[in-house]
Amino acid sequence: MTKNRAIYQIRIALQEIQPLIWRRIQIWEDVTLAQLHTILQIVMDWEDYHLHEFTIGRRVYSVPDPDDNMYERKVIDEQKVRLNDVVPRVGTQFVYLYDFGDSWHHDLLLEAIIMADPTLQYPRCIAGERRTPPEDVGGTPGYEDYLEAIADPEHEEHENMLRWRGPFDPESFSAEEANSRLWKRFRAARKPKRPTVPA
Repeated sequence: MTKNRAIYQIRIALQEIQPLIWRRIQIWEDVTLAQLHTILQIVMDWEDYHLHEFTIGRRVYSVPDPDDNMYERKVIDEQKVRLNDVVPRVGTQFVYLYDFGDSWHHDLLLEAIIMADPTLQYPRCIAGERRTPPEDVGGTPGYEDYLEAIADPEHEEHENMLRWRGPFDPESFSAEEANSRLWKRFRAARKPKRPTVPA
């Protein structure tokens, strides 16, 4: 790792849901795609127990599986690929798919490449709106049904949905909470310097 590592600012937006569910993150340019997967799971508040993959251009990156060869599907090992090797320029767009059943497609856009601030800790989430759907809700159609049920006490599935996941506020999101989870996971990241106080 060089001391002149840059920071990638990336915007993440979940497809097919309005109002938009989105995040903005700042990460080291040379994270592996496996590390980026972990970061996305944390800031989107997914639970990381489904399959996932990145599509960048015409190539697919994920955790290779022996069955990929059976289906003539070429998957590049995400642990061996660094982000700045496959996303070199501002404006590059790519897709992160999580849960092949519910099919949560995330649009990722490299918005800026900036110099690191030595007083800040990376990776970090700097903005975002709205809560991610619950796991296993049934994709976009299932999520729409879920929101309708929890919003209406007279709905026949209202009590069942509350028992399943408890109270759910689709508008809630806290960058501070996302960062707390990120920094707990990436403790090796450089911590902010504390200003020295003159004696």
